[in-house]
Amino acid sequence: MIPDETGATALHAKYGSPDRIIQHCRAVARVSMVLSDALAARGKSIDSKAVLAGALLHDIGRSRTNEVGHGWVGAKILEEEGVDAVVVEIVRRHVGAGISAEEAPSLGFPEGDYVPRTMEQVVVCFADKMISSDRARPFDEEVKRFERKGHDVERLLGLRRRMGEELGEDPERFTLERFSRLD
Repeated sequence: MIPDETGATALHAKYGSPDRIIQHCRAVARVSMVLSDALAARGKSIDSKAVLAGALLHDIGRSRTNEVGHGWVGAKILEEEGVDAVVVEIVRRHVGAGISAEEAPSLGFPEGDYVPRTMEQVVVCFADKMISSDRARPFDEEVKRFERKGHDVERLLGLRRRMGEELGEDPERFTLERFSRLD
């Protein structure tokens, strides 16, 4: 099952997601859909329904924890709810710019690779990095946050590069120009 917006909202309600998390997920979904539509217009194969559901549900794990593991916790919730594996993997792989199989154990993650690989995963992960709370922001703010926290900045920049290559233009500028029209 791939939940639509109503289904995603119902899942957030069932698990007690705070309103600020739901608003953040909706903002990430708006950016994700703008990117998804642009990629489809360029002839890229992308599952827009999965992108929408993944974006709307990417932080459902925050109903259980605000730690870095909220991605895999959210994926577990969605697996138990019978959500399609494509959406589950978007949620599992959206944290940071991805968590490698080598890094996962030190962060308390179950064994596995958590780096976004598919276009759907990359779109939602990138869109999440462009949103703070429920507002678009310059990508450099996320880079600075990664630097302060000692996260893998090169992987983050790689996420942006891949998004730009697929989009055919600077994904930050593309997002910021269009996001203001979505409000």
